[in-house]
Amino acid sequence: MDAEVALLAQSAATTLVALMATDAWQHMRDGITRLWRRTQPERADTVAAELEAGREDVLAAIATDDRETLDELRLQWRGSVRRLLVARPAAVEELRALLDRLDPDGSAARQITQRATASGQGRVYQAGRDQHITER
Repeated sequence: MDAEVALLAQSAATTLVALMATDAWQHMRDGITRLWRRTQPERADTVAAELEAGREDVLAAIATDDRETLDELRLQWRGSVRRLLVARPAAVEELRALLDRLDPDGSAARQITQRATASGQGRVYQAGRDQHITER
């Protein structure tokens, strides 16, 4: 179950950080806070404050295209969620249900990064899906 917990924690962290900049943010924040309140009530207020601070960091990072900060936030939340799930395995199903409710198709957890460099007469073609190129 350790690999399963790690994968769920990664998905949750990615979804959490992605939803911090959307209208679904309040629902995600409330769900995560409830999860902590039920499983580790002594940490719930701290987690709620970290969520609010994290949202401010996400909005600032998006405004400045600061991908490093977004990556760091994902790592921070991945660790926090993983530790919670290891300490309270019963929280796994509750977290899955929350993610399914707020991000049913998993689109917030998907992250695609493309980088390319061309020099001289080189060309770069990149696409996130289908791509059709006709050169003449």
